[in-house]
Amino acid sequence: MNGVSMDVWDVVVVGGGNAAMCAALAAREAVPRVLVLERAPEAEAGGNSRFTAGAMRLVYGGVDDLLQIMPELTEQDIANTDFGAYSAEQFFDDMGRVTQYRCDPDLTELLVRQSFPTLAWMRSKGVRFAPIWGRQAYKVDGKLKFWGGLTVESWGGGPGLVEGLTAACRRNGIEIRYGARALSLIPDEAGDGGIQGVHVRSGGRTGEIRARAVVLAAGGFQANPEWRTRYLGPGWELAKVRGTRFNTGDGIRMALEVGAASVGHWSGCHAVGWERNAPEFGDLAVGDQFQKHGYPFGIMLNARGRRFVDEGADFRIFTYAKYGRVILEQPGQFAWQVFDAKVTHLLRDEYRIRQVTKVSADSLEALMQKLDDVDPAAALEEIRRYNAAVCTEHPFNPNVKDGRATQGLEINKSNWANRLDTPPFEAYAVTCGVSFTFGGLRINTEANVLDTDGQPIPGLYAAGELVGGLFYFNYPAGSGLTNGAVFGRIAGARSAAWAAGRR
Repeated sequence: MNGVSMDVWDVVVVGGGNAAMCAALAAREAVPRVLVLERAPEAEAGGNSRFTAGAMRLVYGGVDDLLQIMPELTEQDIANTDFGAYSAEQFFDDMGRVTQYRCDPDLTELLVRQSFPTLAWMRSKGVRFAPIWGRQAYKVDGKLKFWGGLTVESWGGGPGLVEGLTAACRRNGIEIRYGARALSLIPDEAGDGGIQGVHVRSGGRTGEIRARAVVLAAGGFQANPEWRTRYLGPGWELAKVRGTRFNTGDGIRMALEVGAASVGHWSGCHAVGWERNAPEFGDLAVGDQFQKHGYPFGIMLNARGRRFVDEGADFRIFTYAKYGRVILEQPGQFAWQVFDAKVTHLLRDEYRIRQVTKVSADSLEALMQKLDDVDPAAALEEIRRYNAAVCTEHPFNPNVKDGRATQGLEINKSNWANRLDTPPFEAYAVTCGVSFTFGGLRINTEANVLDTDGQPIPGLYAAGELVGGLFYFNYPAGSGLTNGAVFGRIAGARSAAWAAGRR
């Protein structure tokens, strides 16, 4: 790239993940010239989407609905599985409850109502989906039963989602440029004040790309330690980054520089329990397997040997995204998850990878001696108190909030409380892994970016993690990718309509 390109695109999409690709596909339905600018090289492309497990939350009435997006389901699959249903009312309730009812009502309405149609649309583009057999279903009375309203994932997880969307873009004649970093937006200062392109650096050179409309879908600022510390607070520079190293807030910054309004929980983020000795950024070879989400079936201990959260407050899909923050607040920014032999068969495959910090022993006394950086005497006494407080009148059931709790502790466990009394015992070291940030740009229901006066910025649209207003404090698992797809589709369609009117 050298100098100014006079070639005008209809829609330029900044970003290369799920939201960006959905925007590009939707735009291409209405206009012929769509360009995707992906900052990462092709080997690392796909944004945070590529690092996910691919779970997508959607409204469905039963297996007949699911067959529309997963036609590969066999009669045997259906006979052996209770897929249940997940209503719009349940989705609304989950969004409200976990965000403390701060989620934007208009955007949430779109997210919920468009969740099923959007996945059906993605399926029509060639993106494939599958049931989340291994992570969201346990066998009850001879049938696999899904729980928590989360049933569907992209085929091949996050990498499969990116691969499917990329292939769909190429089939539809959408150009994708890798290693192309958008630097700033080009405002039309002589016209309506809208956006008419982007400045881009590629191959060591900087130039302009002109466009009738621009969609920003470049992720949050979680890979920017300075911004994390500025907005999330002191200590957040010490967190691991679960995903891509390229999500440093460029899209947000570019929009703010041209007068866009910010909104949302800027001091909040999605952060989970993550392998303590994982690298600084995500590793595509490992993917999301550094996560450690089995804590509802055990306990977590900090460096002082104390429990610090209610591990059984809710299904893990409603607590895991906020417990990373709590782990980061512990001494040394780490914790150990402890289990006994009664529940280790329930731990997911992420506990069996080679890159894991694990200790095991045939006695609790021996196990506590192996927990690096933990006070062993205090930890053993904490487990003694915990075991004595477990109430056993309710049977243990991992598919429901079983009410099997503790009584009389400073922090009681509300569900799935089992005594740690059956060897061998296992423990896993975790720290905080930040997934994405919650603060971002303010958009309307057409995904048009609004300025600080509340007016749409002509020709500028946004989708995905860089949009604020949907998630506060926490989020229901699977709603992030669905959010990106829903608003990516809307942003693509509306940006194309705007561009078509200016051709």
